[in-house]
Amino acid sequence: MGVSGTATVAAKRLRSNDKGFFMLHFPRSGACAAVALILGLSPVAQAQQMPAFALPDPMPAPPRTVLLPVPDDRIDAAIASLDTLAQDMLDRTGIPGLAVAVVHDGQTVYARGFGIRAVGQPDPVDADTVFQLASLSKSVGATVVAAQVGAGAIGWDTPVHDALPWFDMGDDWVSAHVTVGDLYAHRSGLPDHAGDDLEDLGYGRRAVLKRLGQLPQAAFRNQYAYTNFGLTAAAEAVATTAGTDWATLSDRAIYDPLGMSSTSSRYADFMARDNRASGHVPGADGYVVADLRQPDAQSPAGGVSSSVNDMARWMAMVLAGGKAGDTQLIPEDALRPAISPQTINGLPMAMNARGSTYGYGFGVGVRASGRVEISHSGAFALGASTNYVMIPDLDLGIVVLTNALPTGAAESLSATFLDRAELGLDTRDWLAAYGPIMAALSAPMGSLVGAEPPADPTPAQAADVYVGAYDNTYFGLANVVNTDAGLVLHLGPAARAYPMQHWDGDTFIIHPLTENQPEGSVSRVDFATGADGLNMTVEMLDEEGLGRFLRQD
Repeated sequence: MGVSGTATVAAKRLRSNDKGFFMLHFPRSGACAAVALILGLSPVAQAQQMPAFALPDPMPAPPRTVLLPVPDDRIDAAIASLDTLAQDMLDRTGIPGLAVAVVHDGQTVYARGFGIRAVGQPDPVDADTVFQLASLSKSVGATVVAAQVGAGAIGWDTPVHDALPWFDMGDDWVSAHVTVGDLYAHRSGLPDHAGDDLEDLGYGRRAVLKRLGQLPQAAFRNQYAYTNFGLTAAAEAVATTAGTDWATLSDRAIYDPLGMSSTSSRYADFMARDNRASGHVPGADGYVVADLRQPDAQSPAGGVSSSVNDMARWMAMVLAGGKAGDTQLIPEDALRPAISPQTINGLPMAMNARGSTYGYGFGVGVRASGRVEISHSGAFALGASTNYVMIPDLDLGIVVLTNALPTGAAESLSATFLDRAELGLDTRDWLAAYGPIMAALSAPMGSLVGAEPPADPTPAQAADVYVGAYDNTYFGLANVVNTDAGLVLHLGPAARAYPMQHWDGDTFIIHPLTENQPEGSVSRVDFATGADGLNMTVEMLDEEGLGRFLRQD
């Protein structure tokens, strides 16, 4: 995710792994006559001393020219402020723990943990504590792909169909032509967060990928739509071409060569770590341990776990153009496409506003200073929020990992640090800006959330009228059973049970708790009789109009 100096913030909710993942896009303000407005400064910041402008000497090529020099002592001062800044984020948000690392000029210059790994336990977070990365996994995975591209095993422009002939996009021509790069840039035509609802029901990776072609598709390569499982399909093609599974390929290509000994793309490895940060969600009296997010099905998009020490090694390699020490781990011409704009992920807010772009698994933006930034955020509604930002011109990067659902702490800490490193002052209270956005992203889902039950509801029909097996081509079989406690809806391959409460007439409600349906969500379950017999529409599965199940008589 990119951050910027603009008072107007627009956010897009990306569910699943957002809400499995949240990916926020912040359109950037345009240039104004006043220097303070060019920098996007708040009135308080305007009253402070402005950093000096200067022409570089010698002058670089125009696309690389930045008129705001940054002395090393300004970066040093920003680093020195991190202890206080991180503790302030803990105090203001109440999250249990976080860890921060900064790389500069190829070295880890700061790495520290704050708070605790799990509520109710004394173990502190440190720089080696392992967190779930959520959508930061996309960027990490993109470097795995880049390593394979550099080795000549596959190309960003290789059709996925070459490795996965069964992969179906719902159109024969698109299925044959969609490439690894198309899916990593979220420009395939798949709808936003395609397949995440299937993962919520317990479907595995292959089962989800084989159903994506049933979803309504936008024009191929015509628009951006964030998809965890689209990207996962591309990664699966890369691993298949390499003759191994994705997690093993990630170990071999990136984690082992960089010495990222605390990093894995397997959930079982994360859960087995002694120094592990549990996921947390709000409870009645503060945060409580959740540890419910098992993202193996979309591991390339959201299943990596790592520490800030390990992520610092990874950032240093990316900032060095794929080089680790004296070893060119990824050829620069294979990595550069991933960290370059490949698709526009949102129209600018105004004619004078900078646009927002996405590479292959990396967010790519331009700061108010004119410097390029490479970034991403990740979040699980079930208990993780993460962010990194790198500024290649300064050879500077920061990563923040937290063990609670998104509150804005990760993004705000990064944004404040970079303000101080680049400008020597705070442009705004970033947490005040991010906090309300994050609260909205974690809000319960469903049209009846907060609604009062009808005072005089129409009675339901006899329970046996609704009992039976219902089929849906996309979601599979569902069963409504009658128990001593009332009707229960069973969904997905694991037949997850959702007790049904009568609402009105043939409408019932259930209370799901999944990555895309946070605590407090309410989903309608509506029964109706049509020409094809009794059918049932489940609201939480109907976002793409595919939530109608037909009873099998």
